[in-house]
Amino acid sequence: MKLSGFFAALAGVLMAGSALAADAYDIDPTHAWVGFKTNHAGWSLAHGAFNTVSGSISFDKDDVTKSSVEITIDAASVDTNDEKRDTHLKSPDFLNAEEFPQITFKSTAIEKTGDKTGKVTGDLTLLGTTKPVTLDVTWHNESPLPWDANTIKTGFSATGSFSGVDFGITKMADFGLGPDITLDIDVEAVKK
Repeated sequence: MKLSGFFAALAGVLMAGSALAADAYDIDPTHAWVGFKTNHAGWSLAHGAFNTVSGSISFDKDDVTKSSVEITIDAASVDTNDEKRDTHLKSPDFLNAEEFPQITFKSTAIEKTGDKTGKVTGDLTLLGTTKPVTLDVTWHNESPLPWDANTIKTGFSATGSFSGVDFGITKMADFGLGPDITLDIDVEAVKK
């Protein structure tokens, strides 16, 4: 083997080793909460949530910039505690859930801001439009389940906001909503 080939192979091994530093997790759909709120004609904040959430996390505790997250939300799982309003939100006036059944977020950059805090920037895709959104994230803890030491869980909270109009939700003003939508996300994830 030529010396250049040796160094190329060594670099490959080192890069593979560093890639293994991140732990892989699946978001626990029974412990995932994606809430949202938006201004309602200045009277109050209107709240809602999505009940069907899935995704995965790659988390490198030593270098969070090498971490990543992907979240998929079922648009038709929107829940505002009012069936008539939920049906309207699923319509083409708002989420158009039949044509665009999934809302996704895929991280593109992660920055550490504190011991257990960071900023996660990613591509939010909503109504077929993809734009960058930044979330403020807090990592809470990682530990085994008290009743099953072989199952390790970790947990995060995140919050951020975006303009619904920027993603094509053009009827917001007609109903005194927004335009800004704030996301509040809490997830627990199981280590693979």
